Amino acid sequence: MATTTETTESTGHEEGGKFPPLDTTTFPSQLFWLVIFFALLYLLLSRLVLPRFGKILGARKGQIDGDIARAQALKDETEAALKSYEKALADARNNANDIAKKTRDDVTAEVTAEQHKLDASLATKIKTAEDKIAKAKAKAMDAVNDIAADSAADIVSSLTGGKVLKTAAAKAVTAAAKG
Repeated sequence: MATTTETTESTGHEEGGKFPPLDTTTFPSQLFWLVIFFALLYLLLSRLVLPRFGKILGARKGQIDGDIARAQALKDETEAALKSYEKALADARNNANDIAKKTRDDVTAEVTAEQHKLDASLATKIKTAEDKIAKAKAKAMDAVNDIAADSAADIVSSLTGGKVLKTAAAKAVTAAAKG
């Protein structure tokens, strides 16, 4: 069977004694050392640690402010570039519209000029053709009159048995044609 051994630890004070931090007889010395340690801790923090933290926080704040200022400057620059781009784009559109209108007007003017030239050329050709037609018509009418006079003279000679002069037949045909 197993045997158990009991051990007791000594706490360094007697049974019935008080816990030293709670012992009222040691309060003044505890308060003295507490003040000394807090004073040393305060000096250490105020002289060494807090200035370093202040420098670090100041540097961080400066860097953050610089980054914000740089970001704002870049934003302003981007907005200015965007406005410049939009203005250039609008100017280019207006310029393109002006060029298109000018080109359209130039082409319209050229087409109109060519149309007038063509109309004049066609009018000249029509006039020439009408003159040729009038001459051909007059020539044909003369030929018709001659044929009609010859035919009338032949018909009258066949019917009457006498000879009719061509000039008299031509006068008769012309008189009949007029009226």
